[in-house]
Formats: sequence, structure tokens, C-alpha cells
Amino acid sequence: MKMKLFLAALIAALLGTTQVNAAKVRVVATLTDLADLTRNVGGEFVEVRSLATGIEDTHGVPMKPSFVPLLNRADLVVLVGFDCEHAFLPALLEASKNPKLQPGKPGYVDCSKGISPLEVPKSTDHSEGDVHPFGNPHYMLDPVLAKTAVRNICDALVAVAPEHEADFVKNRDVYLAKLDAKFVEWQAALAPFKGTKFVSYHGHWHYFAQRFGLVYYGTIELKPGVDPTARHIEGLVSSMKADHVPIVVREPQFPEKVPALIAKQTGATLIKLPIMPGGVPDTETYIAEMDYIVHSFVSALQK
Repeated sequence: MKMKLFLAALIAALLGTTQVNAAKVRVVATLTDLADLTRNVGGEFVEVRSLATGIEDTHGVPMKPSFVPLLNRADLVVLVGFDCEHAFLPALLEASKNPKLQPGKPGYVDCSKGISPLEVPKSTDHSEGDVHPFGNPHYMLDPVLAKTAVRNICDALVAVAPEHEADFVKNRDVYLAKLDAKFVEWQAALAPFKGTKFVSYHGHWHYFAQRFGLVYYGTIELKPGVDPTARHIEGLVSSMKADHVPIVVREPQFPEKVPALIAKQTGATLIKLPIMPGGVPDTETYIAEMDYIVHSFVSALQK
């Protein structure tokens, strides 16, 4: 009799565990920053996977066969939007054959909703490089705009799992308060350096520069997605010297050789900065990533 009761209790416990796991909202995020925000909002009620690991080009995350079944089983796909993922996400969604995740459906969570883009091009001619027709998609490097992404994620989770609305809203508000507190800290750290000019390899930093009062001087790339020519590098070095540009940013997605050469020839400080969590060691969360970026700037400018 005791054995029967034990087995019955064990089966009930196993079934309960299965039901809890099955009840979790399955989310696939395109990038690691969005995955981290979703985990913070969803808490114990979500299971989150990121297609990127943090070291990839945000526009060209390699398409792995394992992504297709992952998306097929997902309840939500969370993306940057502004055509950031155009090179890989549409094909993966088509292959997944998951009707919930297609554009326009509730499971398609475009985090750019409500954000006014910078650098919306007047022309999308391919001669101008890999131009984004809806504007610059790198708004996640502005922590204020990241709050909009948090809210969009929360709304999507509430829509798919309304029974957990109170938990999602509470988690959202706790995380936004934490982000607000960090933003005050980051603003104070960078305030003495307002007006400082810097260049980077790719145009990731327009939103960041605007938010913190820095001057985004230009890119090492000739055009978006187009490697620099010798003539472009020569001109950039000359203008940087004339305007005393003190910082060269290299994103880990790009080789160090040319940024290092430019820094050496101009006397600028070269800093390697992630564009999403996991891009460099000890940046596994969005807040840790932004901490690293801000403190790297401050350390370089205090030299």
C-alpha cells in the first residue's frame, strides 16, 4: 500500500513538473540583448534561446539547421526590427513553418515598435552599401530606447500568457527601475566628456553618441558593409588629426588591423567594444554590456 502511494505521489510530481515546463512560453530572440531582456521580464515563466551568441555581426548571424526546429516550436520570436535581421531571419521563419511567428502575427515581436529611427536613407541604392531602408537598427546601444524594447516584450508575453500578466508587469517594472538607476550612473560617468569625438568600424554608435552627448565622427568602413579603401583610410586619418579625434572603436565582429593602424597614425586610443552581450568577456547581460562600454570610454578618455 505504501509503495502504491509512493508511486502515485512520484507520478503526480513528475506530471506536475512536466506541466510546469510545458506551460513555459518558448521564446527565440535573434540577439543576446533581446534574450536577456526577455529573461528579465519573463522570469520563471519563459524559456529563452538566442540565435546569436554575441560575437556575430548583427546583420549576418549564421543560419544553423538547429534554428529551424527551435523556431518551429517557439511561441514568440523577438527581433530588433528596422530590417536588422533581413539576411537571416525571413528565411528561417519561412523554413520553420510556424504560423504564429510570421510578420504581422502576435508571435512576431518587433522591438522597434514605438522607436523613431535615425539615419533613414533618402535612397536605398545598392551603390551606397548595405543600406537599411527603415533607418539605423542599432538603437539597443541607447539604454533609454532599450526600455521601449522591454515594454514591447512585456506586452507580447502578456498577450501569449495572460495568466502571468501580474508577474510579467512586476518583473518589467523592477527591471526598468534597475535600468533607470544604471542610466543615471552612466550619464554621470560620461558627462565630463560631452562633445568628445570618436570613430568606429561600423555605424553602430549613432544612438549611443546622441544619448550621451558624444560626437560620432565617422566610420572606418567606406560605406555600410563595404571595407575601407586606402584612399578612405588616408582621408580619415588626415581629418582625425586635424579635428583631434581621441578614440577609435573596434567592434569584435571586425578585424583589428585597420582600426589599430588608424589609432596608431592619429595618436588615438583603440578600444574594443561589444555591440551585444557576450561580445567580449564578462558582458553576458545587457546591463553588464553597457557597464563595460561606458567604463571603457571613461578609462580611455582619462588617459
